[in-house]
Amino acid sequence: MKTRPIKNHLIVTLICVAILSCVQDNDFSVPNSLGDEENKNLKTLLDRVDAGHVQLVTIKQLKAQFNSGEEARLITSEIAVKGFVSSSDFTGNFYKEFFIQDAAENATDAIKISLNQVDSYTKFNKGRELYVSLKGLYLGESNSGDGVHAIGGNVTDGEVVALTANAYPSYIFRSENTEIIVPKPVSILTSSAIGIFVTLDNVEFPASSVGQSYVDPNDDFDTQKIVQRCSGFSYYNFILETSTFSSFKNEVLTDGNGSISGIVSKTFNGSELVLALNTTADVDLSGTRCSLVDINEFSVVFEDDFETYSNNAAVFGGWTNYKEAGSRAWQIKTTADSQNLDSKTVRISAYSSGDSSNIAWLITPSFDLDAERDAYINFQSSNSFSDNSDLELLISTDWDGTEADVLLASWTALPGIIVSDSTSFEMWIDSSDVDLSAYAGTAYVAFRYTGGGTNHTGTFEIDNFKVYTQN
Repeated sequence: MKTRPIKNHLIVTLICVAILSCVQDNDFSVPNSLGDEENKNLKTLLDRVDAGHVQLVTIKQLKAQFNSGEEARLITSEIAVKGFVSSSDFTGNFYKEFFIQDAAENATDAIKISLNQVDSYTKFNKGRELYVSLKGLYLGESNSGDGVHAIGGNVTDGEVVALTANAYPSYIFRSENTEIIVPKPVSILTSSAIGIFVTLDNVEFPASSVGQSYVDPNDDFDTQKIVQRCSGFSYYNFILETSTFSSFKNEVLTDGNGSISGIVSKTFNGSELVLALNTTADVDLSGTRCSLVDINEFSVVFEDDFETYSNNAAVFGGWTNYKEAGSRAWQIKTTADSQNLDSKTVRISAYSSGDSSNIAWLITPSFDLDAERDAYINFQSSNSFSDNSDLELLISTDWDGTEADVLLASWTALPGIIVSDSTSFEMWIDSSDVDLSAYAGTAYVAFRYTGGGTNHTGTFEIDNFKVYTQN
């Protein structure tokens, strides 16, 4: 979320408060119907798509054309992208930007549109379906290296600059369709969810923060508040960031447990993932505060710190090391990382593989969830030069244990925290305690690495994998 102390923004806000001419809280009125000219422009674009003169790409395909830290690039091809507005500047918590996500429900990707206009919600209301004609625009980052892909109208010092108010009507076309944006349930904030409207359950503010305002009156730009989510034996903490220009800045943080929905974004310098509210109506903490699980009531039934295996080994400890695509498999390596120095870990990398695609699975030995009560898993992960490669945490209860049937089994994503692309080299990140109580039968947990090509060659490492069950 980029918020800066722009004089005109403050003037607009003060006028709005003074004459009460702006819409009131929770009044997300849908803008008026499109005029003939706007309908005509959208129809022209869609006709060109149908005729094959313009290619309609997905947000994921568009973002794949840019790597974090590069200079913003001019889009010269005849392409367009479709999305649904996920954020709103109605409360002033977003400024001269909005996000679009690729679906109104179960979105998988999103991108920021930077434009030089305040109160953009009056045209680009939350849920509005729109199309962006991309030729002549720029793709990159508003803040170089922050990992937030953005579309803009120009470039300065390698960074995307906002579309001007006069220019954007030639590129951004609204349809008459406005959908209800269903918040995507997540357990943690991840880089892959930036720009998506998400919801986290079983969350609460620390007791020490209850009664404080969303914004510290001493802050100039943004205030960050910790939110904690009950996660087994400990809390998963994330940041709720609020602009000092938001209309709800003086509202207080309430007691209780429940859900918070908002947009996944980054701090201004790109160092941390944050959640940003569209409105405090998306905060529902009406339940009773949670209690953590007592670790003394649990025992470790399976663990592997990988210390007993030989360096470079690809077969170890009953784990399944399956190559779905490419030549690379997981290997035992002694790490030189300062946070885990000389420890043996299991590692995967597509660097210099020469393969267009590397997909490698590392799957645990089986464990019986019917025999074990209230199971949890825990591990640590690290990366280096992640370069848009990806690591997923999955579970299956119908895999038969053979490599031939890995892809025939049903695999479900687990909400453990895996080190993100934006995390600094050599940092080790705890997964939090991942609850397996929703699963039964013989279970397997898998790490699936996806990389390859020239831009997806990063390294991931796993260490100290454990399964806990209640005594």
